[in-house]
This record gives sequence, C-alpha cells and structure tokens, in this order.
Amino acid sequence: MEDLTIQGQKGTYLNPKVTFNATTGICDIEGESYQEETFEFFTRLTSWLQEYTQSGIKPLILTFKLTYFNTASSRAILDMLRVVKIFEEKGGKPIINWYYPSHDEGMRDEAEDFQTDTGLTINLFPID
Repeated sequence: MEDLTIQGQKGTYLNPKVTFNATTGICDIEGESYQEETFEFFTRLTSWLQEYTQSGIKPLILTFKLTYFNTASSRAILDMLRVVKIFEEKGGKPIINWYYPSHDEGMRDEAEDFQTDTGLTINLFPID
C-alpha cells in the first residue's frame, strides 16, 4: 500500500492538502474543500481508508484542519468517517482530531454532528 498525498490547491475551486501515510497510519486533511468534482476527490480518500483499514488492525490517526468545506464535502467526510466506524467496530482504535477556528462555532458544530451521526469519538481543538 502506498501513501496518498494531494497538494492543496487554491483558485476557483479549493482542494485541501491531504497526507495519508500508509506506514504510520497518520492521515491529515488541511485547508479548504470546495471542489468542482467533490465525489471524485473524496473517493480517492475513502478508497485509501478502506484499503488501509481492511489490511488489519493498526494505528489510525485521522486529523481534520479544515477552515471551510461545502455541503458536498460534508457528505463525503461523513462517508469517510463511516469507513473509520467500521474499522472501530472490528477492533480498531482510531483517533480522530478536529481542529477548527476558535471563532467558527459552525465548524465545531459540524464535527459534533459527525460524532452524533457515526458514534465515533472526535477530539475537538479550537485554534486561533
């Protein structure tokens, strides 16, 4: 299994920076998410997580540092978290960290909604 790295991109549409490490299980998503092809973008991430979590019980730390994401991205993030939930149900012990701008209660609320929808524990960290 190989690492997944996507450089963040700004312009008319915004892609977050993605760094998923197949050796350590440390997976980071950072920036803004507003793609023209959201489904295609997040399918790569979800597929990578499915492959990683199906290859055995090992460390998984999924960290979100998003400052903005659109509705389509929200649905895709939920799909990713559902993969992580299946991993947890099979005995995995994922750690999910959610960093959000301290002034943006909406971003914190989104994480809390994801937590409610999936039953996963999401560690919330406000940042300045």
